[in-house]
Amino acid sequence: MAKKRPKSKFIHISSVLDKVLNANQVEASGGLERILPMWNHTVGATIAANAQPAALKGQILLVYVANSSWMQQLLFYKDEIITKLDAALGKGAVTEIKFKIGPVT
Repeated sequence: MAKKRPKSKFIHISSVLDKVLNANQVEASGGLERILPMWNHTVGATIAANAQPAALKGQILLVYVANSSWMQQLLFYKDEIITKLDAALGKGAVTEIKFKIGPVT
């Protein structure tokens, strides 16, 4: 004879999705509040005017850049920027930077 399973309460999919999306959003931006205040000073005014941090997930920093020329230029400075961020935030805070064309405020 088959056992009857206890009745479980159904949860609407929207509440599940909200929880998942909110959890991932916090994870993606966590730590960014430490980088934003010191970014301009760390990279300098010229770079800061054309590139701004957008998200930090783990140790990977996403930086929005003004255009493809800046993206190409910053690829050459990526290791130097990581070294400066390490000095300001602690070793290993940022181990990789991904550049993407996006809004620079």
